[in-house]
Amino acid sequence: MHPLDNVIWNALTTRQAEFAESCDQARRFIPKITSLSAFLEPTARGYESLKGLVSTGGTIALFLAVPHEPHPGWSFVAGTSMPQMVYEDGTGNAGLRWDDNRARLSSHEANPEIVELGASDVPEMLELTALTKPGPFNKRTRELGTYLGIRRDGKLVAMAGERLKVPGYTEVSAVCTHPEHTGHGYARILMAEVMQRIRSRGETPFLHVREDNVRAIGLYHRLGFKQRVLSQLAVLRKE
Repeated sequence: MHPLDNVIWNALTTRQAEFAESCDQARRFIPKITSLSAFLEPTARGYESLKGLVSTGGTIALFLAVPHEPHPGWSFVAGTSMPQMVYEDGTGNAGLRWDDNRARLSSHEANPEIVELGASDVPEMLELTALTKPGPFNKRTRELGTYLGIRRDGKLVAMAGERLKVPGYTEVSAVCTHPEHTGHGYARILMAEVMQRIRSRGETPFLHVREDNVRAIGLYHRLGFKQRVLSQLAVLRKE
């Protein structure tokens, strides 16, 4: 099995086992970190194992290899196709190039200060992700890795960081920009820095993105990412 197959399970049984809650053949992240969950296999036993991790009415999010099919005791809440993309540009140059927009920006905008986000920044991180909806982000998500941000007039307007970690790979996640501050290349700047830090550890960056997010997918291609597989996100509620 490739490390990025059943990636949530692999993360929770290897590099991120410290964040796992377990029941038989199922694992989930501590709820205050994220709703991402997984099982060893998508069998009846796997879904039954998940029930031991969720209270009635509670929800979990899974990455599946195929679209979700109904299972007893679970209600389908939402789902979408999500390409899993892996960085393949060995030169690293793609992540360091700027849009032509740079010529139209002031020197302050063209060279924004990147700050490392900590516990005191969580309220703003939650506010920004609630507005832009890059994916599940909870009070303790930042504990999964380094998160970087850009501020304007003291306000957090863009961020990106690390989420899932498996042997040899780290996921770039929570890439988002406040709608009033798009067009400055902030997502690219932050992603390039996150990717550089991942690669400096001898690891390969990867990510997940909604299939209908054409603009983001275009950016990721320019940064050197290629689609590996098409995953299926399924949000389920325990009946």
